[in-house]
Amino acid sequence: MKLLHIDSSILGDHSASRQLSRSVVQSFTATQPDTQVVYRDLANDALSHFSGATLAAAGTPAEGRDAAQKLEVETNEATLEEFLSSDVVVIGAPMYNFTIPSQLKAWIDRITVAGRTFRYTETGPEGLCKGKKVVIVSTAGGLHQGQPTSVGHEDLLKVLFGFIGVTDLQFVFAHGLAYGDEPRVNAMAAAQKHIEETLFA
Repeated sequence: MKLLHIDSSILGDHSASRQLSRSVVQSFTATQPDTQVVYRDLANDALSHFSGATLAAAGTPAEGRDAAQKLEVETNEATLEEFLSSDVVVIGAPMYNFTIPSQLKAWIDRITVAGRTFRYTETGPEGLCKGKKVVIVSTAGGLHQGQPTSVGHEDLLKVLFGFIGVTDLQFVFAHGLAYGDEPRVNAMAAAQKHIEETLFA
């Protein structure tokens, strides 16, 4: 069993999503102690944003790539392989300005690859990542779960992972974190309870 743990918060030790994503991983490995965990911190070791240079590197024959293009292609392939080889993916995804962190978007652009994680057929797109379990830790200062304001975050992630074939997608929510000390404590406690009692039950 292989678990890929992704964090994207820029807040370091002050991050609620990091705290909860770590708890999710600990909860899973407690029941599956032979799990191999691979960790990627997208804030501290950021991927470059998807660009024309990214496409140019991929489209240049290997023997013609310069050093920067070679590094770009190798990094992209390693990132994709980490995802493809994982059975479980745990993603810390805080909401920034009604959407996901740009660092997480850069990672998504590396794993959403035609012919690798999805393909187009005569009857429409087909996801190629069936059988994976993905857990999203969604944290936010405001209250957005199930609201129209979730369209660029929760809804986006549901569409994205559904598109590439993930049917076992679960969320851990801790919202309203900026509403004061008591609401924050309650939200974090509820999220922790969900992780311990429900998520892998």
